Amino acid sequence: MPGRREVDGIPVTHPVATLVDLAALIPIGQVEAAVNEADHRRLVNPEQLREALDPLPRWPGTGRLRKLLDGPTTTLTSSQLERRFLPLAHAARLPSPQTQAWIDGYRVDFFWPELGLVVETDGLRYHRTATKQASDKRRDNAHAISGLTTLRFTHGQVCHEPGYVREALVRTARRCRQRLKA
Repeated sequence: MPGRREVDGIPVTHPVATLVDLAALIPIGQVEAAVNEADHRRLVNPEQLREALDPLPRWPGTGRLRKLLDGPTTTLTSSQLERRFLPLAHAARLPSPQTQAWIDGYRVDFFWPELGLVVETDGLRYHRTATKQASDKRRDNAHAISGLTTLRFTHGQVCHEPGYVREALVRTARRCRQRLKA
């Protein structure tokens, strides 16, 4: 296990050790979110984390973490809503997206560069204030100006109207492909 370190003079465990410990205790969706958060905070990225697991002994949590990181469909997301959206995108026969990519100076939830498609999943926690909504519109406009197509789906749509979300993805992807062929 990587050694201890200090932050502001306070001894802390290494992020790899923390993630291994969490993997033994919490649901796998929360482990995925923790790995994603560690990556966003530049504490350890998934590739570094996977490499760090190889020399570790059979410690509680290492197996679950290896399985998560080695999974064929592992796509790191930052929210439960984003994790619920991914199967809908796969059902719409979209390729695996880039997640948490930076496009036009903004971080986006999902990006399909081969389609020029951005998808945002809007939970109420982060999208309810007028300021945040104005920021979302500014981001959407920046994407439109650069020729990208943006779709936004609410929590309710992702969770309670999956057929609508799938159909919107299918039809939009078809239009994006046609536009790119022209």
